[in-house]
Formats: sequence, C-alpha cells, structure tokens
Amino acid sequence: MNAQGVEICMLYQFGWTTLPGLRGLSCSEFRASPTAKPDNERGVAIEFADDTERDAFVKQAEEFFAARRFTNAADAFDTVKAYVQEHAAKRNSG
Repeated sequence: MNAQGVEICMLYQFGWTTLPGLRGLSCSEFRASPTAKPDNERGVAIEFADDTERDAFVKQAEEFFAARRFTNAADAFDTVKAYVQEHAAKRNSG
C-alpha cells in the first residue's frame, strides 16, 4: 500500500508451456513477467501486489496443473486462462 492506503499492484503477463505427452497435452513452466502491454493471445495479464504473491501463484499453478492432461491446445489454453482469471476475481473481491 502507498501512503494514501491504496494497494499498488504490478501487472504481469502470465504464460506457460504446453507440451505433448503420452497421456495428452500438459501445461508447465509457468511464468509471470512484468508487462505494460498485456498479450491475451499468448497468455493472460494478472496483477500481483509483490514478487512473493507472484511466486506463490506460479508455484500454485505448477502444482494444480502437474497431473492435468488435455486433449487439445485450445482446451489447455482456455483452462489455464480461466484458472488465472478466477484467481484474479477472488483476489479482487476479497
């Protein structure tokens, strides 16, 4: 928070790698890079208050998606994007 009590957040581009496997596509190598220009075609933008919050979310995503498999790239992308947006909505409402 700044001196006026307003929480300051940094905008990050959240991305991941989708790889083929024997049981379907997997998502891993999650990352969040600071950005001023979000690219929602290749990822999703999300705000974090600090590096600790960002790192915790990246770790949480890695754990959540470690065992998940997808039948196609569009499903994988949409599922991860929805997961990130749901996290952002919970954060903003709480």
